[in-house]
Amino acid sequence: MESTLIGVSKNIQRIRALIEQVADTGLNTVVYGETGVGKELVVQNLYRNSNRIDKPFIKVNCAALPDTLLESEMFGYEQGAFTGADRRKRGKFEQANGGLLFLDEIGDMSLPLQSKLLHVLQGGDFTPLGSEKIVKMGAWVVTATNHDLEKDMQAGNFREDLYYRLSTIKIYVAPLRSRPEDIPHLIEHYVRLYTAQFDGKKLLTPSPEAIDKMVGYHWPGNVRELQNVLKRLMILADGEDTLDELLAVSRPADPAGDGQGSAQSLSTSPDLLDLSKIDLASLSLKKIKKKAMDRVEREVISYVLDKTGWNRSKATKILNISYKTLLYKIKDLGIERPQ
Repeated sequence: MESTLIGVSKNIQRIRALIEQVADTGLNTVVYGETGVGKELVVQNLYRNSNRIDKPFIKVNCAALPDTLLESEMFGYEQGAFTGADRRKRGKFEQANGGLLFLDEIGDMSLPLQSKLLHVLQGGDFTPLGSEKIVKMGAWVVTATNHDLEKDMQAGNFREDLYYRLSTIKIYVAPLRSRPEDIPHLIEHYVRLYTAQFDGKKLLTPSPEAIDKMVGYHWPGNVRELQNVLKRLMILADGEDTLDELLAVSRPADPAGDGQGSAQSLSTSPDLLDLSKIDLASLSLKKIKKKAMDRVEREVISYVLDKTGWNRSKATKILNISYKTLLYKIKDLGIERPQ
């Protein structure tokens, strides 16, 4: 299992406080948030801080198996229960007795299986496939999902009664783009981790400029994407050019609120590069790419600053970057305030 939660944001602090309050209660808990935010890490920390630490931690991915296999995986089966059942198998509910049963991607569970899960949670027991034996359920059930279960309920895709059974405690993990103050701490943590993991291999340590760039990125894949980008950056050891290639270009929000502003400004701009003026003898795709990206960033940032009356705080929110990153960009790209 991974280490404790990394970060200083209010969201992470709130999660740590909830973990301390909830860990020993055994109350059904749902952890929700976008893909890659670290929901499983939250569940692991719930388990690690509970009085069940010496009992099993069992995970079931509800999206990875078809219904028939998922049912037998959760509840187990007797020998001869179906073709190929040549021995008795204990299900995950039985294996997790006294410990924690983690049902990941609960929002992808089918309605028939939701009904059976509800029966187990209500009655506190279950019957393995092909058996008449009733097995008591003694596991702490914790679930996770990237779905909006309340919307799924309204659409008829998730049982309302099951939702309220599962969500006695709700823990929300915010996307990484809404807590950029956590990014430098995550980078520091994973740099140490990967340095130890790839001991003996020459690794690149991200520069302050690279860290600023990562803080200003929107991270659609959240912490999982940050891990992959950082690992590749450290191993490839090719500096800023590599980082530019690894990070997708973020589309800033429109300050006018109509979805047209900055995109329209760029679409009507002159060509970013005049190819007729490029010396083929010194042609470098990386250099051209960097010039193009700098030009795009300069135009977008200038446009947003102009629309906000050079209110840097407003501009950072629109561009989804830190104040420090904005100041760095203004200086680095030579953006000047009109007189």
